[in-house]
Amino acid sequence: MKKFCLALDLIDDPELIAEYEKYHQNVWTDIKQSILNSGIVNMEIYRVQNRLFMIVEADENFSFEAKNEADEKNAKVQEWEELMWKFQQQLPNSKPGEKWQLMDKIFSL
Repeated sequence: MKKFCLALDLIDDPELIAEYEKYHQNVWTDIKQSILNSGIVNMEIYRVQNRLFMIVEADENFSFEAKNEADEKNAKVQEWEELMWKFQQQLPNSKPGEKWQLMDKIFSL
């Protein structure tokens, strides 16, 4: 099993943050299915203020490249991602169009 941690910021607006959380209480079925189809077996998102932290657990065949390629061909995923940009903002030093940034593991007990 592979594990990844990623970070992203939301626009620092309480109303937008509440709306973002509401969408994530009822994620579209097509989006959930695309996540599962990519080899991700568990995904959790946590929030503190406007900072998001995502934990992804995936099978050994998972790759971000394959997921991104499949997502680009999936109209529903593209619709979801476009909608989410209303709430999200890039972290400093992100590449153009880059949302979630992969975090480096610096400690393990």
